[in-house]
Amino acid sequence: MANAEAVQSLRAQMARMQGRRLDAPVLPVPPALATLLPGGGLRAGASYSLGRSGSLLFALLARPSQNGSWCAAVGMPNLGAEAAQAAGVDLSRLVLVPDPGDRWLAVTAAIADVLPVVAVRPPARAKDADISRLAARMREREAVLLVQGPWPQTEAMIDVGDPSWSGLGEGWGLLEERELTVTVTSRRFPVPRTGRVLLPDARGDVSDASRFTEPLRPAEVPAPIPMARAV
Repeated sequence: MANAEAVQSLRAQMARMQGRRLDAPVLPVPPALATLLPGGGLRAGASYSLGRSGSLLFALLARPSQNGSWCAAVGMPNLGAEAAQAAGVDLSRLVLVPDPGDRWLAVTAAIADVLPVVAVRPPARAKDADISRLAARMREREAVLLVQGPWPQTEAMIDVGDPSWSGLGEGWGLLEERELTVTVTSRRFPVPRTGRVLLPDARGDVSDASRFTEPLRPAEVPAPIPMARAV
């Protein structure tokens, strides 16, 4: 018990030194992603590094925007508003800054002063000192930073891979669902977490792909083939 209390005390001291709260609120994400993320959602004041998948970004923006949180997308001139809306993002709470120019980092920091969720695609590598100042600003404002591309000092790195579409037949049909693997790497995990999800599923949402694979019921389990007896 004493060891557990000592570990908790050390964690609290480190959090205070880094200017972050252990009890920081968590913004919701779809349940299929919540099981993979540290804390079960997007922790206020934290930064997350994402792959280049627009679907993944939309999936992370959807629930916060639906729950009333304003979101911003900085430096993403090709972001599709219709695709974002189809993925569940509330466009009435989404601010777009397609081309912030060379001052993209300052623009991101300024937006984080007033909006709780900011997504950005950096056009170039930022200086370590500037990244540290932005991280301090995010913690102070308890805003979430979603970065498309590599980024240091992140709460977690989230990426997708191994996609497969369903819905098409032989020359007919429509693409309905895409199953892929989501991988989350975090310093809070001893090993990366992975899971197969539908992104999107037939409703345009995010679902756990494993729950659609039903095990055989007892009546459906084939009976063992009797072995021939030696004559």
